[in-house]
Amino acid sequence: MKPLRLHYFQHVSFEGLGYIQTWASEHGHLVSATHFYEPHHLPSVEDLDWLIVMGGPMGVYDHERFPWLAAEKELIKKAIDANKTVVGICLGAQLIASALGARVYPARKKEIGWFPISQTQAANKLDGLAELPEQITVFHWHGDTFDLPQGAHHLFKTDNCPHQAFLWGRRVLALQFHLEATPQTLTEITKNCRHELVEEEYIQSERQILEQPELCATSNGYLSRIFDRLLAQS
Repeated sequence: MKPLRLHYFQHVSFEGLGYIQTWASEHGHLVSATHFYEPHHLPSVEDLDWLIVMGGPMGVYDHERFPWLAAEKELIKKAIDANKTVVGICLGAQLIASALGARVYPARKKEIGWFPISQTQAANKLDGLAELPEQITVFHWHGDTFDLPQGAHHLFKTDNCPHQAFLWGRRVLALQFHLEATPQTLTEITKNCRHELVEEEYIQSERQILEQPELCATSNGYLSRIFDRLLAQS
């Protein structure tokens, strides 16, 4: 298989690809980026095979503060319509949901830290997910959540957020959690968003977040298996 042209959208300087960069390098894929926090231009859909949309502290609905969100969401929809592989992480997952016509809104409570997610029955039937444990502990940092787009396969849930991930068609994957997290990316996000670490039911302390690096390695393994499944569909 020839190398893929993998393009990613990064919304803030401290939320990059994390382990996804390692996975792409190991497979010899070509990686390019749009950094929305700098002067930027959007790629043509014809010039990419995969589009990965990363996280960020803004909301899908923050168009007045971040006017580029509208054009970004439009390109996400174009990539989906062109049958490209599109993956969203956290904010990226919410942008995909919105591009597919679903509602994005504040969750009942914020989730920040390492918390378990549970597979749904739909996930148990999908290649690349069926082999995963029924419950896995993953890293969260989000205050919003989404309804499922029409036709989506619901994949993961938590007690606080019933909709944590979905697959739409065969090539569009939305993950509200961070399987790409590495010790370095966790250090960066806690340093830049420390003000959100208040004492609440689903918010861990900085120490709790950073003292479990083995969970990053486990999460990265899950991500690799999921991406390998998507790669087989490309």
